[in-house]
Amino acid sequence: MTIFTALAIYMTIWWTVLFAVLPLGVTSHAEAGIDLGDGGDPGAPVDPKLKKKFITTSWVSAILFAALWLVMTFHLIHLPALPHNGY
Repeated sequence: MTIFTALAIYMTIWWTVLFAVLPLGVTSHAEAGIDLGDGGDPGAPVDPKLKKKFITTSWVSAILFAALWLVMTFHLIHLPALPHNGY
């Protein structure tokens, strides 16, 4: 696995985990009973805590990437070879 491939895989895992972590622990303005007046979305989060979520996303992604790297390096799961036409 090249550095570029590893980075691409890590970033794909990171973005997927980010979308899973974003809704955790969020309280909307409507749930908090805050009236935004005209033009405000009641479903918008009061405090999204993005820094904490980015840090959480990074370490969860690192653990998942490490597990994937171990599986690929030590061939813990044997996948059949993809057929090719000789190109």
